[in-house]
Amino acid sequence: MQARMKNPALVLPETLQALLAVSNSIKDQGLSENIMDLVHLRVSQINGCSVCTDMGFRKLQKAGETMERIVGVSAWREMPYFSDAERAALALGEAATRLADRPDAVSDEIWNEVAKHFDEKALSALIVAIAIDNVWNRLNSTVRQQAGASWN
Repeated sequence: MQARMKNPALVLPETLQALLAVSNSIKDQGLSENIMDLVHLRVSQINGCSVCTDMGFRKLQKAGETMERIVGVSAWREMPYFSDAERAALALGEAATRLADRPDAVSDEIWNEVAKHFDEKALSALIVAIAIDNVWNRLNSTVRQQAGASWN
């Protein structure tokens, strides 16, 4: 499969700058990079974004994450490898990505659980991270950006 066009963020450089600014704004806000990376991988798997799934896998691997945990992200509910905080973040990532799956996409149960593990600043960073992951997934998937290919 071949990309349909350049990544829209490259066609519109101001868009790329804005998206990168959003991504940079959530760093060092009390949410570990590891949790953001696990959620990024799961959101990208759900959306079928090959570029972001590949990138997420490689980033976790480079950071020294175990293969059991990387592979286990897709079945995190059944895997013993994740902390309660990671599970709460993954649940929020799934719910906020699958908004159309249920009328109350982010249930009170999911919200209350994630709020137990993260303060308002870290939770805000998590929500923005999930949103920006979904933006990148949709840009890449729409134009069929290929995993491993340079952005052209």
